[in-house]
Amino acid sequence: MDEQGQQPGMSKGINPRLDGLGDADGQPLRQGHPNYPKAMRVQALLVATPILIGALVAEYLTPFPNFVIAGPIALILAGLVIFLPHRRYAARGYALSEDRLRVVRGIMFHTDTVVPFGRVQHIDVDRGPIERYYGIATLQLYTAGSHGDVVTLSGLSHDDALAMRETIRAHIKRESL
Repeated sequence: MDEQGQQPGMSKGINPRLDGLGDADGQPLRQGHPNYPKAMRVQALLVATPILIGALVAEYLTPFPNFVIAGPIALILAGLVIFLPHRRYAARGYALSEDRLRVVRGIMFHTDTVVPFGRVQHIDVDRGPIERYYGIATLQLYTAGSHGDVVTLSGLSHDDALAMRETIRAHIKRESL
């Protein structure tokens, strides 16, 4: 707990859509780090660039008028790079309580996952080069069982991810004694 009585990683929520939702303990859902949409935009741009280059090559090799192929593809990719990361960020949230982690995500397909700490086998904090640049990390919880055995919480600040890992690890250690 910090000086305001909150669990690590429980910064004030930004999205009013998620703030109204809470878990069984009445805790509102929180969002990740504000840099997460920027990192998602960079990742989307890295995927969109080869697709756009392929469309331009196809445009060059076909007898169609200019921008019949590349124009619509460029508009769709621009929409995906500009708007989709913010929508994905707004549709994600998490709540850390004394004995479980709740992760909510999804735009079209909504997923609400609750992980009791007693089911967690090990925890990873991952950071790729884009995540390191933006100061964010991904917390991965590996649980016992076959369905949904890895729960991923992306877009946390690196410090929050480490603090959440230590909080969960301490709870698991207390339970095992």
